[in-house]
Amino acid sequence: MSLAFWLVNPDFFIEYLAFSGDNLLNGKVWTLVTSLFIHGDILHLAGNILFLYIFGNTLEDEKGTAKALGAFFIGGIVTFPLSLLFYNWGTPLIGASAAIFTLAAIVMLIKPLKLSIVILPQGLIAILYFAYNALAVYSGAEGNVAYVAHIIGFAIGVPFGLAWSKNWLKNLLISIALLIAYIIVVSIVIPIILNAIT
Repeated sequence: MSLAFWLVNPDFFIEYLAFSGDNLLNGKVWTLVTSLFIHGDILHLAGNILFLYIFGNTLEDEKGTAKALGAFFIGGIVTFPLSLLFYNWGTPLIGASAAIFTLAAIVMLIKPLKLSIVILPQGLIAILYFAYNALAVYSGAEGNVAYVAHIIGFAIGVPFGLAWSKNWLKNLLISIALLIAYIIVVSIVIPIILNAIT
């Protein structure tokens, strides 16, 4: 669907398939689903495919296909109307990022130490991206990235993670510890090594 959005008349997709408050008020309830499959450009799509692969595979392995798909669609569909509290009702919201953030939150609370194809623990990736989006919202970052929607999607995933993990508190603490270790390595250890080399 994204390819058609890029190659055909994008205005048609925005009017009939992208979610917005205006479209919802006009009875286009299907946009709650179709918006998940429209992406702004190839980088938007590629990033979503990568992180859907990382978190989706882990969640599917741990909890099965039905729960993984259910969490994905609930996270995406619920995020859209909640985002209207923060965005103009005429603003089109597209992409699966918020739904993937839902999966990220769940995986963080279920399997934080599982390594991903980017060779980092998934709990670290999840909490790092949450922190990045939270900082973007706090600093007032603007543009075509829906940072608030990502945070909403993540928040929707937390109750799933709490319900599906017996060790959610331990896994949350592991993810926080991984984030602290990452910050120390990036801000202190790597600069020391680079200074020693040069």
